Amino acid sequence: MTNIEIYTWSSCPFCIRAKALLNQKNLKFVEYCIDGDEAARAKMTERTNGKSSVPQIFINNKFIGGCDELHSMEATGGLDKLLEE
Repeated sequence: MTNIEIYTWSSCPFCIRAKALLNQKNLKFVEYCIDGDEAARAKMTERTNGKSSVPQIFINNKFIGGCDELHSMEATGGLDKLLEE
């Protein structure tokens, strides 16, 4: 079973766009909405090796990156390939 995690801010347009793609593909994911939660943001930044922008996406504990990286993977078929692993 695929484990997808996404760190977001509720009003972030890139977060909304990334979640829309996941929803469009009927994928279940765990969302960590970190609005104003500095402890959660610090944990995310640690997991991403210093990246503090949102969204930040993990698939099966592999760091994918943000919205642009997710959409690039989808465009090249890499997202489906990763989900099949």
